[in-house]
Amino acid sequence: MALAAGGLGDGRAARGASRLASFALQVTLTLLGLLAVTFFIGRVVPIDPVLAVVGDQAPRDVYEAVRRELGLDQPLWTQFAIYVGQVLRGDFGTSLVTNRPVTEDIARVFPATLELATLATIIGVALGVPMGIAGAVWQDRWPDQIVRVIGLVGYSVPIFWLGIVGLLVFYGILGWVEGPGRLGVFFEGIVDDVTGVILIDSALAGEWEVFRNALGHVILPSAVLGYFSVAYIARMTRSFMLEQLSQEYVVTARAKGMSEARVVWVHAMRNIAVQLVTVIALSYARLLEGAVLTETVFAWPGLGRYLTTALLAADMNAVLGGTIVVGLVFVGINLLSDLLYKLLDPRAR
Repeated sequence: MALAAGGLGDGRAARGASRLASFALQVTLTLLGLLAVTFFIGRVVPIDPVLAVVGDQAPRDVYEAVRRELGLDQPLWTQFAIYVGQVLRGDFGTSLVTNRPVTEDIARVFPATLELATLATIIGVALGVPMGIAGAVWQDRWPDQIVRVIGLVGYSVPIFWLGIVGLLVFYGILGWVEGPGRLGVFFEGIVDDVTGVILIDSALAGEWEVFRNALGHVILPSAVLGYFSVAYIARMTRSFMLEQLSQEYVVTARAKGMSEARVVWVHAMRNIAVQLVTVIALSYARLLEGAVLTETVFAWPGLGRYLTTALLAADMNAVLGGTIVVGLVFVGINLLSDLLYKLLDPRAR
């Protein structure tokens, strides 16, 4: 019996090690493929990074010297191999725009995007899930019609237009929120940069005036970004819930006299939890890497704005470094989703 138990344990360990190795290989190939595609596209676009450094009036010898210094005189595959070696050492190179290591730049701007996307996701989940459930429970009635209209507008209205209108109304006319930027000029430098997230750092320091000012700056861009998350999550939640409400176990529960609230929020909700985890995780990942227009409209110093500026300046070190970070974010969120699956659904364990 002990031998059988030991063999079973060894088999589970072997399967676990095999899954871990397979996952590590998939992650490595994914990131390597992402890096290769971005690298070679960056080398063939009609933008010369050397001119971004020396200017278009520089002498030919200066141009050639900088080109050799950047390693652009070598074959593409050699450049790519050198860059991959640098990345494996945690070196993303130096930004041509800021003249600082790309890792330092990303560490500086990524918390701003993280703060914005996290608040937008919280808004999306807090409003989108109840709205989707309401639309499914009252299908084809007025609550469902409202949910459909909100979703349609969320998918149809350009986010930059919504941001500009929001600034005009809530900042310019009503004065309910602060303007563009992440913090008022008067409040900059008061709070030490511990986590990079101003709301957390100001709360830890007990600087509540800074906290209120930061909240006033972030509430409108996070609401604009969160509205699109609401539209997506509400639509998907409604679809998942409609499918569950038509199942036989729901009909049986209602026939036994179980309250509608218990049927929906306990039984049906339990069965769509895993699907909702996927939807919320994908929404969060999309907000982290897709907040470019929102950050541009609100002058938000995040990763999206940083990558846009770098791309326009042919700063490929910054573009590649940001691309790797976005890829790691997607991989990390997918891994977290897999772990949550096992907690929510025993069949996945």
